[in-house]
Amino acid sequence: MLEKFRQNWVRPALFFGNNPISLLGGAITTAAGVTMISYWVIELFSRSINNPYLNIIFYLILPALFIVGLGLIPIGVFLRRRNLRAAGAIPSEFPKVDLNDRIFRHGVDIVLVATIINLLVVSIASYRGAAYMDSPQFCGQACHVMKPEYTAYLVSPHSHVACVECHIGTGAESYVEAKINGTKQLIEVTTHPFAHLAPNIIPNYPEPIPSPVRNLRPAREICESCHTPDRFVGEKLLVKSTFADDEQNSETQTVVVLHLGGVDSLSHLTGIHGIHLGHIEYIATDEERQTIPWVEKTNADGSKTVFATAALKGATPQGERRVMDCIDCHNRAAHSMQTPEDALNRAMAEGAISPKIPWVHKEGMELLKATYPSQEVASEKIPAELIAYYRSQHPEVLTTQASLVDAAGKELYRIYSQNVFPSMKVTWGTHPNNIGHMSYPGCFRCHDGDHTANDGKSIPQDCSVCHNLLAVDEPHPQVLKDLGIN
Repeated sequence: MLEKFRQNWVRPALFFGNNPISLLGGAITTAAGVTMISYWVIELFSRSINNPYLNIIFYLILPALFIVGLGLIPIGVFLRRRNLRAAGAIPSEFPKVDLNDRIFRHGVDIVLVATIINLLVVSIASYRGAAYMDSPQFCGQACHVMKPEYTAYLVSPHSHVACVECHIGTGAESYVEAKINGTKQLIEVTTHPFAHLAPNIIPNYPEPIPSPVRNLRPAREICESCHTPDRFVGEKLLVKSTFADDEQNSETQTVVVLHLGGVDSLSHLTGIHGIHLGHIEYIATDEERQTIPWVEKTNADGSKTVFATAALKGATPQGERRVMDCIDCHNRAAHSMQTPEDALNRAMAEGAISPKIPWVHKEGMELLKATYPSQEVASEKIPAELIAYYRSQHPEVLTTQASLVDAAGKELYRIYSQNVFPSMKVTWGTHPNNIGHMSYPGCFRCHDGDHTANDGKSIPQDCSVCHNLLAVDEPHPQVLKDLGIN
């Protein structure tokens, strides 16, 4: 058997493998393998390596070259064998292989060891490459197109949840579908510099990235894998600070008790979550799901009630029909972007921008809402313009509070950099947040008093259904003092 293996396999393989293509493949495989192994060893002892472009090279490009090199070896063997056969030059007996020859025997040992190492390298590279492609760093940093979404993700409550947990389902089908979609996006990014030459032919990515995501997994598979919607949650106290545009940046506070609700011990649906846990369908007539003229609610007895706006006059509108779930209100749960008012008020309430600086709210708001061609320009102009304002209008402030003004300028730019991305045409309000109804339609998409059923009942707009207002824009609300909060 050993003699037959030598004659039928080892001798032909060595003879036909002695060609430029196979030798080139072996060189590529060896170089890529040694480079990858060296990087993995360095990475093992240095956890500080976190460069997305290095990871692309060592987890994606080099493994691909490694496999290409392996593929070239049999291709070279096949081509040389075909050419020799066409020329009638295949020898009747291949060069002798003598395992008694110590040098040749060591060569065979090297080939066997190299084969085992190659298999290990391919396995590890495949695993690490797949793991890297599933990491938030690859999704957000390797592709600049995703910078707005990745920046918002890093400061969201879900920053510890990997992107794939929500955007890729379980099983091979979901994985393959996600990779096909990712390949499409890669092509769009690659061809972007040339898209203007033939807009209808060359693929290009949208600016900004559209929201909502159409192929997002159902909330029951995403949100409810961590959150339990049918657990009774109860009430939540919300305190919101607002600062005025006067010299003192006068602070007022609004205190709200939110009726979050859920399902109580008697299986009663209560509060915001409870009411919307029932089966509700709606039709949105716009791509952003901000215009909802038609709602259908399935009642406890199985009957259905349709609420529609008067403008429909009994007709069913054309548009996307969707079963309501968590994402319809929490539509920016992991990628929330603030309004300039909310962002500035929060920064001042937390002390990141000192309310002691005269006129800082008014001037800060103007700087945030100004137009800048890029974030790089904004990083220079926002702090500089703030200092210039106080230097020309209130020089005494720089004399006594220069450090606070400097910190305020840096914080204003931080706010801007997390919400406005000129390169992707993302500005204030580009992506509406459906939680609440102060900055965007949100709840009022349905709770506007205009959605009426045939029996005359309407979707309620009564404030007390969802919350109780304990104080509205009061300087020092008594209720906070009574609770020992302020």
